[in-house]
Amino acid sequence: MTREGYIFPLPFLIISAFFMFLFSRHIDITFAYVATVFFFLGMAVMLFFRDPDRKIPEGENLILSPADGRVIKIEEINGYPALSIFLSIFDVHVNRAPVSGTVKYFKYHPGKFHSAFKDKAEKENQKNEIEIETSAGIVKMFQVAGSIARRTTFHHKIGDNLKAGQRIGLIRFGSRVDLVLPVGSKIDTRLRQRVKGGKTVLGMLP
Repeated sequence: MTREGYIFPLPFLIISAFFMFLFSRHIDITFAYVATVFFFLGMAVMLFFRDPDRKIPEGENLILSPADGRVIKIEEINGYPALSIFLSIFDVHVNRAPVSGTVKYFKYHPGKFHSAFKDKAEKENQKNEIEIETSAGIVKMFQVAGSIARRTTFHHKIGDNLKAGQRIGLIRFGSRVDLVLPVGSKIDTRLRQRVKGGKTVLGMLP
């Protein structure tokens, strides 16, 4: 579980414990019901922040999925291959480096909170823009907030070296991740495909 996962469930569990205390004192079944509801809400939040270990594929120039979710777009942007992955609230939300390289650029863009699967989310939503320099060129990665997600985090700074598949950040509660790849990159995935961060191979750099 991520570090955030130990903080956010705590209020639900404290409220649950409080109502269980009231139940033990007054034996009112309503208190037991409320305690149960808040307990399961806390468990659901803990599940959202899960952070499973992954066996990272080995190979030169692999492009790995930066997130768990479903591929919702494959396109070219001014000749650059690009794709988008939508994360539902049930997916693991830890983001991973899609390629090995060096962080050359980072910028936070304030914005709106449209549903992450809508086209306008790409341009108008709050997001982090990250550029990773590789021997084949620059890989751009966007952590895009959604209608429920209100926070994107990137745990590295310019100059840091990344290894494909390593944990690099988190998006809270439903969102999307966009990749823009160097010209000549081969995307070997399909629309609607389910992918796993750091595990699914999306294609190859040129």
